[in-house]
Amino acid sequence: MQLVGMLDSPYVRRVAISLRLLDLPFEHKPVSVFSTFAEFHAINPVVKAPTLVCDNGVVLMESGLILDYAETLAGRSLMPADPGRRQHALRMTGLALAACEKTVQIVYERNLRPAEKQHEPWIGRVQGQLLAAYSALEAELAGAALPPDERLLTQADVTTAVAWSFTRMMLPESVDARAYPALASFSAAAERLAAFKDTPQT
Repeated sequence: MQLVGMLDSPYVRRVAISLRLLDLPFEHKPVSVFSTFAEFHAINPVVKAPTLVCDNGVVLMESGLILDYAETLAGRSLMPADPGRRQHALRMTGLALAACEKTVQIVYERNLRPAEKQHEPWIGRVQGQLLAAYSALEAELAGAALPPDERLLTQADVTTAVAWSFTRMMLPESVDARAYPALASFSAAAERLAAFKDTPQT
């Protein structure tokens, strides 16, 4: 399998880390949707990261759908089977993905749209949604600790840590780590694990 996309994308990175945790071998192709658009287009005309090129040549996209296929191949899931624990993991994963989405929206607005066309009320609204997602994650993580063994990580653990690292890399001035101590500590612990260190976001 080939995983196509840059690891500075939280969606690509969450898939890469998950594939490692699922013990699924893959080749990472660091192709950018921006600087190497034509190369990406040749692989997937939709030019969407992450893209997974399966062993039979079928091209998949969207991180959640790729992970669904990966877990089918692996014969196990990074989501808990117990309904209560699964519900909690789904909530955390959804919050983390929302934080990723809002971070990307702000970055695109600031970096791709001309300054005279940037709409500050819209940016303020998205910023509010971003902070709401992280405030909810902070509450969910109160008193929680990352599993010491990366083999016990859930998808919620992976996506939460990846989202926080991504936002802190892209928008350090927008999200103050001091306001989210549990989240910052949780993510820092995850980044010390082999699966994370082997797939750095830069």
